[in-house]
Amino acid sequence: MQPKVNFKSSMKELDIAEVAQRAGVRPSTLRFYEKKGLIQPTGRHGLRRQYHVAVLQKLALIALGRTAGFTLDDIAAMFTAQGEMVIDRVLLSNKASEIDRTIKRLMKVRDGLRHVASCPASDHLDCPEFRKIMAKAQR
Repeated sequence: MQPKVNFKSSMKELDIAEVAQRAGVRPSTLRFYEKKGLIQPTGRHGLRRQYHVAVLQKLALIALGRTAGFTLDDIAAMFTAQGEMVIDRVLLSNKASEIDRTIKRLMKVRDGLRHVASCPASDHLDCPEFRKIMAKAQR
């Protein structure tokens, strides 16, 4: 059984401008997330959408997911129709492994750039270390 997180509570509502400001996103992003089914307004006050304050937690989770490299569709699949988050530990573990591989690759690129920046060879193509770096990059 997978753990569920419920974002509903009995706190106040915020209008779209305040949610956007607090979450650090544009109102158009909130409307796009609505279309994707990630968030839902509670209603309207005049022409302005209203959101439950718990949407801020959900937006933080969406931002975290995006930072980790998940697509919005991936993130949407992590929520039930009732807005509860279902944690897929295998998916998260696989993503963490993917990030580890990316980090290792980027560390090699960083090391190569540092070598080239400090290499005293007049022609980098004559440098044995640079040639090794190039060979690794082709793999």
